[in-house]
Amino acid sequence: MEQEIIGNIVLLAIVTLISVVQNVSFAFKVEHESKNHHSKSFQRIGSPSFEKVYTANQNCIDAYPTFLAVLWCAGIFCSQAPATFAGLMYLFVRQKYFVGYLGEKTQSTPGYVFGKRIIFFLFAMSLAGILNHYIVVLFGSDMGQYIKTVSGTFTPLLLIP
Repeated sequence: MEQEIIGNIVLLAIVTLISVVQNVSFAFKVEHESKNHHSKSFQRIGSPSFEKVYTANQNCIDAYPTFLAVLWCAGIFCSQAPATFAGLMYLFVRQKYFVGYLGEKTQSTPGYVFGKRIIFFLFAMSLAGILNHYIVVLFGSDMGQYIKTVSGTFTPLLLIP
């Protein structure tokens, strides 16, 4: 039984660990930019390049708890594979947003919009899985396989810009 539970969450744990590595990478970029401009603190006062790196990092940090919550809810209550794929796509998009923000601010817009779409998809998966749980409890009808099929079908559509 324990092996089955671990098997159902291992991909989610891998995506979570990759996201932690990405967060640390962003933090190192902020630290590096801070040292390049001889700032002894991480205040937003500094060169324009430091402010861009700092702001991009803060924006990514602000969305991180929401991402983790919907990733795990979608993976546990709906389906692990589509949630993992969407999570990996979100990390790719977040990287694109971060790098785009360091250029002109308009370069970060596609990453931001794409990230919102992925978060919405994970939220919809979470909601469908939780509703299915209560439908099973109240009415005894399980639509889990149908929900997994639909979420698996819609996952590749996340690749469309």
